[in-house]
Amino acid sequence: MNAIAAPLIIGVTSHRNISAGEIEAVRVHVRALFARMRNEFPHMPQIVLSSLAEGGDQLVAEEALSAGVRLIAALPMARAEYAKDFSDAAALARFDALCDAAEVIEVPDSAIRHGGSPQGAERDAHYAEAGVYVSDHCHLLLAIWDGKASGSLGGTAQIASYHLTGLKPFPGERRKHESRRLLGSGGERLAYHIVCSREQADGTPLASLTPLDTWWRTGERMEPGASPMPDTFATTFLHTDTFDVDAAKYAERIMTSGGASSANTGERTGGAIEGLFQTADWLAIHFQRRVVFAMRVLYTVAALMAIAFTIYDNLPAQDDMLVVFLLLFVAGGVIVALANRRDWHRKYLDYRALAEGLRVLSYWRRAGISLTDDVEFARDNFLQKQDVELGWVRNVMRGAELESGIASRADSTLDLSNVVREWIGDDLNKGQLEYYQRKAAQRTRTHRVTEGFGMASLCVGIGISIVLATFARYLSADAKNVLVMIMGVFSIVAGVRAAYAYKKADKELIKQYRYMQRMFGEARLALDRAHGPDDKREILRLLGDAALAEQVEWALMHRQRPLEHNRI
Repeated sequence: MNAIAAPLIIGVTSHRNISAGEIEAVRVHVRALFARMRNEFPHMPQIVLSSLAEGGDQLVAEEALSAGVRLIAALPMARAEYAKDFSDAAALARFDALCDAAEVIEVPDSAIRHGGSPQGAERDAHYAEAGVYVSDHCHLLLAIWDGKASGSLGGTAQIASYHLTGLKPFPGERRKHESRRLLGSGGERLAYHIVCSREQADGTPLASLTPLDTWWRTGERMEPGASPMPDTFATTFLHTDTFDVDAAKYAERIMTSGGASSANTGERTGGAIEGLFQTADWLAIHFQRRVVFAMRVLYTVAALMAIAFTIYDNLPAQDDMLVVFLLLFVAGGVIVALANRRDWHRKYLDYRALAEGLRVLSYWRRAGISLTDDVEFARDNFLQKQDVELGWVRNVMRGAELESGIASRADSTLDLSNVVREWIGDDLNKGQLEYYQRKAAQRTRTHRVTEGFGMASLCVGIGISIVLATFARYLSADAKNVLVMIMGVFSIVAGVRAAYAYKKADKELIKQYRYMQRMFGEARLALDRAHGPDDKREILRLLGDAALAEQVEWALMHRQRPLEHNRI
């Protein structure tokens, strides 16, 4: 099996008329960026996403192909129609050659709304849609730009501004997205700005910028391009790179397992979303087992340490128990250090969050629910702002959406019933409804066992206390010590069991599983009453939103319970 790798997608927006004297220097900067990203994140395959417009877009595309970087062309309209906008035969020839070397996508909204020859403002709107599409689906926007604002719809300035602020270039939608700017949403979007001049009157860059300087830009903040990438984004890309390393390391085992939850995703279509889900799901289970193993060993060690000290404190000639205590303490420290060094806990939580996000996207895609109607629709609401480091999960989801494209609504109607059956479940197929029912019952039984341990410890403690109070004058000092030691051992076992249950968040998970069981049950009933495919899709969309929101709570809850030796 070839490892399924999450890519680093570099979007492009650029002026068409870069100053001729700066073109070669711009090429050098572009090549340096590709090399830098390859050096810093060596396991992430690079993709350039570009509209292949005349000028900088084509320049970057040519450098990408020369560097062996995969090229995806997001065209604002049909290729033949788009070709009419190139200024001369040479530019058109370059466009055709690049299209032949690229994987071509017609931006969905543009393709759906108008299949003919748009003119004027409508044609500009197509360019704006293509620019928004590139921004929404890239992880890093390469902006070859003079830094000046512009009212030109779909121009480089508007797309760069949209990427940094979240304000869409379409006037009718700006108020809808204004709150994102007020809340600082631009902090999650990164641009690499190559300052350029333009071949026109007053073609110099913004007064505060110098031609051919480079800048890292996020929101309103700017840092020199020669400096390290901002820490938040470096961490995001490093986590993705680590995921790709793990995917490659365990590729054969993932393949032979058939996917840990293949029954829950139905027939494999071979799409990027489904393939990434299979990988993320298997890795999540793999690291979950390691975390559970580490937790069990650690809490067992903690119990044995307490018992050893109790024996030393209450029985004579037990000095060796201090040595045992210290050895157990060291063993626990080694387990925690190993788990933290290899990042088991973070990987388990992150990979599970990714798998659940991809599960929802997979079912949405198969059901014919558009993944690109709104930038805030799926991935950008998933764990938004809750945990900065989980930005890499949204990045992988962006890449999966780009790879999978738009599901055909005509074909997806045939798969809608299968999606309902596989996702939610029915009498013949175990879906998420059965899963949450089973997990709620399982966690409830586990919680009752924990409470039973606590009650047994309390009863033993009360019983021994009664014995000591009643027969104190008749018992030898050694007998009293043995009874106290027994009472201590029971208390230790019950206390460690309760701490272990808290670490696993048993009580909280019972509530969570029951809530999701109710949500899926209500969705099942609503789908049975639905009047047509559109109603069913809306129910599935709402169900997916609820599932993603609940995953936020799950991830945050467990992230607050890391493996820590000093808190056992």
